[in-house]
Amino acid sequence: MTTIYDIAKKANVSAMTVSKVINNTGSISLKTKARIKRVMEELNYVPNQMARGLVLQQTRQLFLLITDINNPFYTTLSRGAEDAAKEKGYRLSFGNSDENIEKEGEYLEIILGNRVAGVLFSPAGDQSVSHLETLQRHKVPFVLLDREVPGIESDAVIGDSREGARRIVEHFIENGHRHIALINGSPGISSARLRHQGYIEAHKLNDLPVQESYHLAFGYGSQTDLSGIMTWLNSLNPRPTAIMAGNNVLGVEVIRAIRDSGLRVPEDISVACFDDLGPFSQISPFLTVVTQQAYEFGYLGTQLLIERIEKKDENRPFRRINLPVELVPRKSVARLGTST
Repeated sequence: MTTIYDIAKKANVSAMTVSKVINNTGSISLKTKARIKRVMEELNYVPNQMARGLVLQQTRQLFLLITDINNPFYTTLSRGAEDAAKEKGYRLSFGNSDENIEKEGEYLEIILGNRVAGVLFSPAGDQSVSHLETLQRHKVPFVLLDREVPGIESDAVIGDSREGARRIVEHFIENGHRHIALINGSPGISSARLRHQGYIEAHKLNDLPVQESYHLAFGYGSQTDLSGIMTWLNSLNPRPTAIMAGNNVLGVEVIRAIRDSGLRVPEDISVACFDDLGPFSQISPFLTVVTQQAYEFGYLGTQLLIERIEKKDENRPFRRINLPVELVPRKSVARLGTST
């Protein structure tokens, strides 16, 4: 394996000079730098980034901790993060918490043990505050994605959950629906709280009563037991004619439960949700959704994180990027009293 000493010998410079060129430090003439880089190419030298990181007390390794890799939103988000990291010469590892605070804590130990340069963090919920405080104590930079945690100040990339919920409810109302239910994530998750707020605001703005019995809170993840959906729906009087689901995982399960009970979507119950179904939605577009810019969540979040890492200014103000949402009407919402 070629070493910096081999390069130094052939380029007729000191090993320290070669090291400065590799790490882009110090003042080296352009002529000397070009000669060293030419020798590196001739000898097929590949810098040992891990060793370099240990010398500089910094690695170029980032960690992305998401809550549900089965959700197409997070799959696309991860691709955005990977692309941004690669462009800047960083490597990206990831973990999947399954919306589980204990599993999230296990990944925190891995993050600290591997001395990563920074973390892209989608919290399992408000209980994640202790994990984020641990990162702060260890001076590990992080950016929150999609969700925020009370008491934690940090860089963040967040979608407009409240506005998205308002648009879904108003779309139902425009199609004649007045009995609109909400199947949402846990109230311990910031995005779920905001979607509940948007649901309530849309009712009040349109002079519709808010019935708390029409609101059911589940987990967001694909590991959640959703077998009680139809039991709950059948207990409501009158039965809702439209259902807003807090994310795409819940949206698909709602449609499955309705169909399994012998009812039809949208003829009997209309359904809309947050987040699209990835590439499958382009093949047979059916589900009405509020789309979020999943790729930009990951890409912009990684850019924020790398800037925070490289500028090393603890007094630098935190930045919050708010990404807009868009309603995409499809066949899963019908005008009340008509069929499609």
